[in-house]
Amino acid sequence: MAEDSEDDAPAPATPALSRGIRRLGTALLDYALPPRCPGCGLVVGEVGQFCLDCWNSLHFLDGPACARCSVPLPTALPGVASECGACLADPPPFDGAPAALAYGPVARTVALRLKYGRRLGHARLMARLMARSFEALAGEAEPLLVPVPLHRWRLWSRGFNQAALIADELARLTGAAHDPHLLVRRKATAALRGKGRREREKIVAGAFALAPDAKTRAAGRHLVLIDDVHASGATLRAAARALRRSGAARVSALCWARVVHDVPDNAAPFDFAALDSDMQR
Repeated sequence: MAEDSEDDAPAPATPALSRGIRRLGTALLDYALPPRCPGCGLVVGEVGQFCLDCWNSLHFLDGPACARCSVPLPTALPGVASECGACLADPPPFDGAPAALAYGPVARTVALRLKYGRRLGHARLMARLMARSFEALAGEAEPLLVPVPLHRWRLWSRGFNQAALIADELARLTGAAHDPHLLVRRKATAALRGKGRREREKIVAGAFALAPDAKTRAAGRHLVLIDDVHASGATLRAAARALRRSGAARVSALCWARVVHDVPDNAAPFDFAALDSDMQR
């Protein structure tokens, strides 16, 4: 039997043809499973895009804020490092803890759908809106992203750490280094709901520890804790205290959303601290 000649071989697809096939595949997928607003589920034009109503409801925290904990300070002068009364009285163990958004109905929905609805793609959306706050926090330094870890019981039951997913996406977007194993959660903690500040601090005290070789990896670095929601701040403070022992030059924190009491929330009351527990499955 005669061998096939080179002239009989199929011609490779041209770049234009490949792009056309990809567009067709995307169009068919969008028709079958149209992208939806991560806040309300309305059909939108692109994946990860909010509808107009949900977008307009977002409260971005990009105004004057406390230089220490980043709580909004509307009366502070732009460009002047001011601290809130709480930080002046009891400075937290981190230098800056901004969040992309105030904790409200849409920010809450996105966080809960990632954490409990397994909408893992929401981590990319959250990281994208956190990137601007991250760039301002990082400055000229080369920070190291450190996600707040879960206890192994919670990680086994959930299957993933939402903070680590967000940190990974933020690293992809910004090029920052990411170390998901620098900090470990060695103690399971009970729910913080209904507890006062001192009791919350007592519950999370000693919950975090450094990895065996953390000092080698973190010494002299700017470490940025990554988490989804900044509620009472007890968890962030406990994690930051542990990171301080690594010899880091600076420890900061960055979250998707932060509870801000002056921001109206028209949804039903929801205590996020109720879910900040490793005891619950």
